[in-house]
Amino acid sequence: MIWHVWTKNTLKIVLTLGLLMPFSCKSQGDQSPLQPIPAAQNMGRYLPLLHGKQIGLVANQTSVVKNSTIETESFTHLADTLRSLGISLKKVFSPEHGFRGTADAGAHISNGVDQKTGLEVISLYGANKKPRVEDLAGIDLMIFDIQDVGVRFYTYISTLHYVMEACAEQNIPLIVLDRPNPNAHYIDGPVLKDDFKSFVGMHPVPVVYGMTIGEYAKMINGESWLQGQIKTDLTVIYVENYTHDTPYALPIAPSPNLRSTQAIALYPSLCFFEGTPISAGRGTDRPFEIFGAPNLNVEHYPFEFRPVAGQGAKWPKFKDEICHGLDLGQITPGEHLELGWLIDTYNEAADKENFFNPFFDKLAGTDQLKKDIQAGLNKEEIYARWTKELEDFKQIRAKYLFYTD
Repeated sequence: MIWHVWTKNTLKIVLTLGLLMPFSCKSQGDQSPLQPIPAAQNMGRYLPLLHGKQIGLVANQTSVVKNSTIETESFTHLADTLRSLGISLKKVFSPEHGFRGTADAGAHISNGVDQKTGLEVISLYGANKKPRVEDLAGIDLMIFDIQDVGVRFYTYISTLHYVMEACAEQNIPLIVLDRPNPNAHYIDGPVLKDDFKSFVGMHPVPVVYGMTIGEYAKMINGESWLQGQIKTDLTVIYVENYTHDTPYALPIAPSPNLRSTQAIALYPSLCFFEGTPISAGRGTDRPFEIFGAPNLNVEHYPFEFRPVAGQGAKWPKFKDEICHGLDLGQITPGEHLELGWLIDTYNEAADKENFFNPFFDKLAGTDQLKKDIQAGLNKEEIYARWTKELEDFKQIRAKYLFYTD
């Protein structure tokens, strides 16, 4: 199996395993010498903590270390790197989309064995979302290294929560290897209410929360969000050369349907369509860069696409149907969730009563957004509703920041 090394020449190729997606941006090697350095790269800071211990690794296809001894840019998976350095890696834990990052959103993932290394792989998106006591047996230290995109309903932070909780219960220290957040430059959206907690929203934070996953782990601990208010023995290894405003182009797609810098930027806004009868482009080569539906007015929505079944989208909405919508590839996302597309498609819908399905409120973390749209509020009026709760959240957030805004 191909899993751990790729070069610049392969950036334009989608490997059959889905580990590499085309990104319309510069790779890390094309940026300035002061580019952000993910914590996994700073091995001198955490390797001394691993020697002589049995290690569990929470990882996926983004858990890589950049090779610096060759001219062409390449990456080696952290699991391979640790094993090559004599670290005793006992077991791997994988989040939604699996260890290789190829499974559909929401697809049940079973435990297995990695064919390359022979390591046992425990799925945290299958029968259990939290490591069991027997899964952690014999592990002295856990490492969490997964690329996040800074959006509440992107489930890697929910996996982080359950890993922290399991480690705390079993008195196992956890090291989080921090990575830049490509959406860390703004904070927006409704703050989740308790009645709407789910795996796509576990904490009282806005949709876009402006923190790295390492900072977020500190907040989970500090705000006592784990069951029973227990605390994890947590160490965060931080990113170098980074602020929340530092642009960061991900070298590897964090999940099958976030294939470009543009898709990652639009994801916080377009994912709301997952709770409506509008397609966000799954089943095309440009998910989360386009949206549409068969019944939208072609005069208002002139862009056409046809979703088809494929890797990362086995059952796409409106499979094999022509959809009318908009191409957002040239849109420059601002520092607000863009609600205009959602409001406009709702206003055009013939069946407004069934436009929002129950999943929409889980994504929003509240039923107020739905009610506001149904009541005819415009996006500026809706933004104004969030002002107070966002200011309150920013005060909480400030306690856990390592990087400047």
